[in-house]
Amino acid sequence: QVQLVESGGGLVQPGGSLRLSCAASGSIVSMNVMGWDRQAPGKERERVARIFSGGSTTYAESVKGRFTISRDNAKNTAYLQMNSLNSEDTAVYYCKAGVLTGTGYFEVWGQGTQVTVSS
Repeated sequence: QVQLVESGGGLVQPGGSLRLSCAASGSIVSMNVMGWDRQAPGKERERVARIFSGGSTTYAESVKGRFTISRDNAKNTAYLQMNSLNSEDTAVYYCKAGVLTGTGYFEVWGQGTQVTVSS
């Protein structure tokens, strides 16, 4: 089975930075897309960023210019560099991957990691 393991969340001061990592493991043929969604208290789930196999990226307007998504294909790992964090970035961040395996295509989600921005 394919699984995603997230790391890098935690508590950070306003204006600070964090980098999230999402490592995929298992019988992976290819990953067309990786990215993050987030769920903030009392808010709807939001698509934060996506990166595709060719390197193209998309971002939510709320994070554009502050967050950067990247991936290391050799490590099957995606990264989300988060700068200029503010309280509205506080959320559980969920990594996502679209994965092709030997048995089919699957959408896989990580367990989520908490990001809290507070002074």
